[in-house]
Amino acid sequence: MYSPTPPDWREANRSRWDERVPIHVAGEYYDLDAFRSGKDVLRDFEVAEVGDVTGRTLLHLQCHIGLDTLCWARRGAAHVVGLDFSEPAVETARGLAASLGLGPDRAAFVAADVYDAAEAVPDSSYDIVYTGVGALNWLPDTTRWAETAASLVAPGGFLYLAEFHPLTDVLDDATGSRIVNDYFTRDAWIDQAPGTYADLDAATVHNRSVQWQHPIGEVVSALIAAGLRLDFLHEHDVSLFERFGPLKRHDDGYYRFPADRPRIPLMYSLRASKA
Repeated sequence: MYSPTPPDWREANRSRWDERVPIHVAGEYYDLDAFRSGKDVLRDFEVAEVGDVTGRTLLHLQCHIGLDTLCWARRGAAHVVGLDFSEPAVETARGLAASLGLGPDRAAFVAADVYDAAEAVPDSSYDIVYTGVGALNWLPDTTRWAETAASLVAPGGFLYLAEFHPLTDVLDDATGSRIVNDYFTRDAWIDQAPGTYADLDAATVHNRSVQWQHPIGEVVSALIAAGLRLDFLHEHDVSLFERFGPLKRHDDGYYRFPADRPRIPLMYSLRASKA
C-alpha cells in the first residue's frame, strides 16, 4: 500500500529491525558459526569492483550485524567502521568482531541514523564508503543520503553501492513479467508482513515497515550533485533470493531466470569517486 511518508517511519522501521536481530543471530540464514570459521559473505562482483582494500579505511553505512563490514576487515582493510540505527544489531556486530580478535582499532561499530553519520562516526573521511544490498529502500531521501555519504569520502577515495534493481519493485511477484506498480512513485510503501527474509515463519510482533523505491537515475543524479564522479554503473541479471517465482538458485548461490526467458536486471552496482 502506497501512502505519504508517515511521521513515525524511522521508529517503526527501527522496532522492526531490533526485533529481528536475535532471529537473524540464531538462524541458519546468516549461519554465524560458519562466518566465525571463515566464511566470506561478500558477493563476487563486489569484491572485483571494490578491488584490493589492503591498508585502506572503509565505512559501511547501514551495516546490520556487521558481517559484510568484518569481511572487508578480513580482506585487509586497515580500519573498518560499521554504522546502523539498530542498537541490538550494533551490539551483535561488536561481539562478532571481538570473537574474531578484531579490536576497535581494526573494526568499530556505531549506533546512529545514517543521516547523522557525519557526526557519529569516529573519523571525518574514509578511503571507501560502502553500502551493501537492501539499504536504500529504507531511506526516504536519496539526496540527503548522497550528501552525507559523499561528505565522508576522502579525496581520492570512492563510494561503492550494490543494490537490488528498482525495476524489480514494479513487477508482479508471481512471474516477474507484468508491470503492476509505478516505477516513478515517491510515496512510501507500507508493509505489515510478519517474519523476516531470513525466516519467513518466525513469530514477530513489530511487523509494520515503511520503505521507498528509488529509480537508478535518482540515485546517480544525487551522487553527482553531491560532488562525486561516476566511475561505472553495472546492472546484473542475478538476485540473492527468489524474488520472483521462476527464479532458480544456481551452484554459485545466485538466483537467475531460466535460460529460455529474456533476462532483466535484478541488481545493480556503482562506484563514484571524489577528486
